[in-house]
Amino acid sequence: MTKIVIAKQLAGKKIITNDGEELGKLIDLNVHDVSGKIESMLVEPNLDNGTARAMTKEEGLILIPYASVLASSDHIIVDKKAIH
Repeated sequence: MTKIVIAKQLAGKKIITNDGEELGKLIDLNVHDVSGKIESMLVEPNLDNGTARAMTKEEGLILIPYASVLASSDHIIVDKKAIH
């Protein structure tokens, strides 16, 4: 059964790796035009975290594939191996 989540409910959630590193907070989602499926997340990096600093792109944001999401509740948990 698929759970429907409103994008507004996800905005600002912290993105944390499965080993506890806080990568940053969710800013926006990239959605496929035809299928409507979420492809990736745009994240404002936590610059105190070395992994997040290394992933930061030119625009100052991190792009994380949505396929790396393991769970979502108070935080969004991503698989660290799948984000690189």
